[in-house]
Amino acid sequence: MKQYDAGNLVVSPSECPDDPGLVLSITPESAGWEFISFQVRRLAAGDSWSFDTGKNELALVNLSGRYTVGSDKGVWTGVGGRRSPFEGGAHALYLPRHTRFTVTAEQAGEFAATWCPTDEDHEPWLITPETVRSGLRGGDNVTRQINNLLPPGSPVHRLVLVEVYTPGGNWSSYPPHKHDVHAVDGAGNLLEADLEEVYYYRIDPPEGYAFQRVYTDEGCPLRQAGLPIDAVMLAKDGCAVLVPEGYHPVVSAPGYTTYYLNVLAGSAQSLMARDDPRYSWVKETYRGSDDRLPLY
Repeated sequence: MKQYDAGNLVVSPSECPDDPGLVLSITPESAGWEFISFQVRRLAAGDSWSFDTGKNELALVNLSGRYTVGSDKGVWTGVGGRRSPFEGGAHALYLPRHTRFTVTAEQAGEFAATWCPTDEDHEPWLITPETVRSGLRGGDNVTRQINNLLPPGSPVHRLVLVEVYTPGGNWSSYPPHKHDVHAVDGAGNLLEADLEEVYYYRIDPPEGYAFQRVYTDEGCPLRQAGLPIDAVMLAKDGCAVLVPEGYHPVVSAPGYTTYYLNVLAGSAQSLMARDDPRYSWVKETYRGSDDRLPLY
């Protein structure tokens, strides 16, 4: 097991001379976990990136720009089109294992690619903004907008994808919740899934920031192994925060809107989590929603 702290839970963009289109990269080896690989990639108009999913299921999410994706499972054109995550919903393309594909930029932009191992076969699936279930969660200064790109119950194996928008001064992923053990009740109903999670941040305007805390309780496997986490990270535009275990609330700096793309994978294709019992009472106090949402 790995010892985590504020230094290694944040992943910042970095240049890669051998792969100039690669903006940010997370691997299971670098993260110290089992499932999630995550990249942000940039393409100029007309440029391409090719990949083979191998033994993984994979999803592409447009952050900006528009793309054609050609593969041995099909061809999709006009994927994307928004200028930024703050100007419309995402397209997401799910591709099964053993798929060779090429992404070509119709318009310059950035996209996320994420994958995890699977032993299941599912059909390719293009998710478009008009088919994504979107809504508000929380209340008062805990209001945020949720876009369920690849929600639980989707015809995939492990991947879950969610876009979240948090206005300036608001809290998100609050009350703090965790999903670091696989737990069922006596009837076999899932109470909590054991999930790895990536938070990929964009901030509007980009000089803003958010803070995220990751902390573990007594039941967390890392804490039981003598490797507890209690860290507060500065989340800047374009960075990612790893959530290997523990509770993980977020707060957005006043004056700035925080966006994050959540990628989750683990013991179930689920978002089953448990609140920190010390703070769950807050949900009973909400009186309304933030009228700055929905953003679009």
